[in-house]
Amino acid sequence: MTHSPSDTVQIYSDGACRGNPGPGGWGTLLRFRGHEKTLHGGERNTTNNRMELQAVISGLAALKPDKATAVEVHTDSKYVQQGMLTWIHGWKRNGWKTSDKKPVKNADLWQQLDALAQNFSVSWHWVKGHAGHPENERADQLANQGIDELPTL
Repeated sequence: MTHSPSDTVQIYSDGACRGNPGPGGWGTLLRFRGHEKTLHGGERNTTNNRMELQAVISGLAALKPDKATAVEVHTDSKYVQQGMLTWIHGWKRNGWKTSDKKPVKNADLWQQLDALAQNFSVSWHWVKGHAGHPENERADQLANQGIDELPTL
C-alpha cells in the first residue's frame, strides 16, 4: 500500500544528556495533516542512547495503533536507526544477546520500541544532528527542555 505524504505521520525525535551518564531529556515533534504535537521529558540519571530511544517510544506511544498508518521516524541517532533496521533482528533471534553473547544494552527500551513499531508501517530516517534541520532542532530544544524541567533535588 502506498501512502501519500498527507497520510503519513512524521515523528522527529531527539535525546540529550548532560554528562553520559547524567541528567537527560528527550523531545518529540509529531506532525500529521498540518497539525503538530510536541512531547518531552527527562530522567535524572540516564544515558544519551536511552533518551534517543525514549523519544521515539514516546512518539509512537502517542499514536493510535493501526497497521495501515504510515509513520516516518526522523532521528539523528544512527544507534536508533541501525538498531531498528539491522541489529534488532539478530538480538531477537539470539534472545536479546549481542553477537558476542553479551546482553543487549537498553534491551528494555528496544523491546518497548519494537512492540510499538509493530503497530504501524514505520520507515526509519537518519538526519544529521545540529546541522540546521528545523524539525531536528525543535526536537533538540524539547529534549533540553526535558532536562531543564527536571526537579532539583
